[in-house]
Amino acid sequence: MVFLCVALFGFILWMRDRYVVPIITYHNVALQKGIYSLNNVSPASFSWQMKFLSKHHYNVISFDDYVQDVKKGVAFRKNTVVIHFDDGYEDNYTQAFPVLKEYRFPASIFLITDSIGKEHFLNWSQIHEMEKSGIEFGAHTRRHAYLPEVNHDVAVDEIAGSKRIIEDRLGHPIKYFVYPSGGFTDEIKGVVMQAGFQAAGTTNRGRDVFNRDLFELNRIRVKNKENALTFWAKLSGYYNLFRASRCGEHCRKETYAVSP
Repeated sequence: MVFLCVALFGFILWMRDRYVVPIITYHNVALQKGIYSLNNVSPASFSWQMKFLSKHHYNVISFDDYVQDVKKGVAFRKNTVVIHFDDGYEDNYTQAFPVLKEYRFPASIFLITDSIGKEHFLNWSQIHEMEKSGIEFGAHTRRHAYLPEVNHDVAVDEIAGSKRIIEDRLGHPIKYFVYPSGGFTDEIKGVVMQAGFQAAGTTNRGRDVFNRDLFELNRIRVKNKENALTFWAKLSGYYNLFRASRCGEHCRKETYAVSP
């Protein structure tokens, strides 16, 4: 019994220093079926998840605040969370945005710039409106290229080109990038840094589960059918410790596609 108590106490101390702010990630917020449903959360599920955050008093902060506080070495509250959206779908505006405004939650949306204004994607008018209400925007390449498989010149165009397009339209610098399908290499990281980004998100391919490398930030995909237990686990700050990781340099491509 004494041994179990000591072991439990030791485990609690070990866990205490391994808290990582969860960066939860969405794509579509819509009623969809088929190939893209893996990355889709229904409006009802999204509303329930945001209500869960509010009801349980989670400290939802912007990605910019998170990155800047990491740089300063700030100790985060154990219930802190960051919200991301990838690709820039129109339902982020029609379905997710009203809920975020209701709860006054900040969020970041990472745009595929060559898709802006196309069917099912955000247009610039919507992007400007959302930004005025506190939504941050970052880059997710121009064409959603899987970066480990393209040559250097294409990578520069996808990364730096998407940054330039967004900055030209928004009229100010953007700071953050997300790798399509989470895929990156050390060379790709270098291109992201040279383009002037301050941080970049992946999936669970970051080689440091504690997210100390701001250019390999592990993020957590939220699914449609989360229950209270699984959602709480993903928000716990310790989820990265108990899920499989994928290396950054030689990762296989994930089975993930952008819906048309």
